[in-house]
Amino acid sequence: MTIDEMNKIKETRGYSFTQLSDYTGVPVVTLQRIFTGVTKSPRKATLDAIEKVLKGDESIFSGKAYSYGEKSSVSYSDYEGKTGMLSENEPIYGAKKNGEYTVADYYALPDDKRVELIDGYFYDMTAPRTIHQIICDLVFNSIYNFIRENKGSCIPISSPIDVQLDCDDKTMVQPDIIIVCDEDKIKDRVVFGAPDLIIEILSPSTRRKDMFVKTDKYCNAGVKEYWMIDPKKKILIAYNFTDEDVVPVIVPLKGEFAMFMYEGKLKVNLDEIAQMIDRFTR
Repeated sequence: MTIDEMNKIKETRGYSFTQLSDYTGVPVVTLQRIFTGVTKSPRKATLDAIEKVLKGDESIFSGKAYSYGEKSSVSYSDYEGKTGMLSENEPIYGAKKNGEYTVADYYALPDDKRVELIDGYFYDMTAPRTIHQIICDLVFNSIYNFIRENKGSCIPISSPIDVQLDCDDKTMVQPDIIIVCDEDKIKDRVVFGAPDLIIEILSPSTRRKDMFVKTDKYCNAGVKEYWMIDPKKKILIAYNFTDEDVVPVIVPLKGEFAMFMYEGKLKVNLDEIAQMIDRFTR
């Protein structure tokens, strides 16, 4: 299927890049590069995922009738305990509409209110589960020990930490683990700008946001590497955003996995993570 053919089907069915990313599992930025011809030779697996949707039954991969508008709504997973969509016109906090909030609104919230702000939208964050914190500590310790033993200059930081990702007043995220190599980005109250690496531990309440909204956001902001650890499916999803054709590497939680950073010398023990999941999620 040619780029022109793909674009024609996309326009006929009314797919947004966000919706097509949802169906295919291919990041928005990768789709944009392919459909605009920036990426000249996409990987076969990427094209196969796209063609499966574009050649598929529209009753399954709904087009114009599908209510996942790239501009008209924002996706939530288990938002305040409920799965579904939230219209951008629905007020959440105070008189403003979702999509209009700023960093000033973020800091004005009560201290016990955990949210993330992404492009003016507030996303509620429930308290992390026990296994979430156990995995976070295991991975962070591996990173911290490696950097310390090798006298590295980059700084690993674990949540809670505010990251003003785009250096604007519309986005403030709280990743589980980050690595920052430019110390000038680390301020007294916030990390100002994109970290070099971000790791998220997926949970039922943040799964969709971390997998779709944040993947696109992190890539466009300049994050170099992004990991998602999925305790439910026992898999690791890793993106190397420095690669021209951004395709996730998905592996089971077995053996070790080397970070793209540090020339693959920094390795995380996935067996240990899997053992902890089995131990504490029975």
